[in-house]
Amino acid sequence: MFKDFSWSALTTGFVVVLVGFTSSIAIVFQAAGAAGATPGQISSWIFALGLAMGVTCIALSLYYRTPVVTAWSTPGAALLISGLSGLNMSQAVGVFMFSALLVTICGVTGLFARVMNRIPVSIAAAMLAGTLLRFGMDVFGAMKLEFGLVLLMFIAYLMAKRLLPRYAIIIVLALGVAFAAAQGMLKLDHFQFALARPELVIPQFSFTSLIGVGIPLFVVTMASQNAPGVAIMRASGYQTPISPLITATGLTTLLLAPLGCFSVCLAAITSAMCMSKEAHEDPAKRYVASVAAGVFYLLAGIFGATVVALFAAFPKALVMAIAGLALFGTIANALTTAMSDEKQREASLVTFLVTASGISLFSVGAAFWGLVAGALVMLIFNWRVAAPLNVSGVADNAGRSNANITTTTSSSSTSISR
Repeated sequence: MFKDFSWSALTTGFVVVLVGFTSSIAIVFQAAGAAGATPGQISSWIFALGLAMGVTCIALSLYYRTPVVTAWSTPGAALLISGLSGLNMSQAVGVFMFSALLVTICGVTGLFARVMNRIPVSIAAAMLAGTLLRFGMDVFGAMKLEFGLVLLMFIAYLMAKRLLPRYAIIIVLALGVAFAAAQGMLKLDHFQFALARPELVIPQFSFTSLIGVGIPLFVVTMASQNAPGVAIMRASGYQTPISPLITATGLTTLLLAPLGCFSVCLAAITSAMCMSKEAHEDPAKRYVASVAAGVFYLLAGIFGATVVALFAAFPKALVMAIAGLALFGTIANALTTAMSDEKQREASLVTFLVTASGISLFSVGAAFWGLVAGALVMLIFNWRVAAPLNVSGVADNAGRSNANITTTTSSSSTSISR
């Protein structure tokens, strides 16, 4: 791994954690609050999630020598905000463990892998492009918040891509932070150094909570996180075995649930960052970026509130810009792959549009429905038309079929007589 190390991979790993935490940490806080978590228990949640993501990122990436990025389930956390209302922390932990057990079963049996292996590369690429489109557009939307900062970062990105493409994101991030500091945009008022203290909660299993919250959490995790995560992996050209990854995330969640780990699964958006050229020109060395992300996730978990406060100090416009710029190349490659096969172009287009629309049905995100819509379009375009009828109203191939049946029957009778 040390031979494959690069500063671009290290920076990508940091950006992954920066984007992961700043984009949805507030939702996790709300989910914990819905179950009546104390400040100490909320800190334990961050510790458990950081530990789970860090260990799985590092272990799986090193074992398979491919970028494997995990994350908490943001749609799952959003579901828990309403789902955990009225439940105590012990019942919440029981829900986490039940959902994790279902995920583990899907991984061990290989059922999920069999389903995902049937998704064409073009459809997966279209879903990836639709998922990341918003982040690319946010670069220019962020100019409404801080025009000077984002414009400077965008120009720096273009120049760096032209002259030093491997270090483009490093240069942009450093320049953005320096500019924000010079303009007094870094909010360090609430920054404090503090270690997280894990708190163990004994699980309590309630049939109504397991059915009413545990199963929806499982479905949302698999459909909105694991399915897009695998699709992005395939679209990026990595054939890492699926079942062991699902099993590992399920078991990790199961073990750390009593500390507040509600769901750890395959990442989608941040995974795409580690699989892009910005992480490394050589696809075989991009796993270092996910290992670096794992290290930063471990630090985030150990230092808990300190890291959350640090990430919160960055201006929103800076985070939006650096995330979008880091994904420019991935979006371009995904669109190229999605539209390359003329026979699947309509299906890919529908997948892209549905995913990019952000539609959410039954608490399941747009990425899943994009895959469903694309599959339906492919089914329609590949549907075989029935054979035309002859004058007597019987299909033209009916006679041939009857003849074949007669011949087969005769042959079988001959064989039996012998």
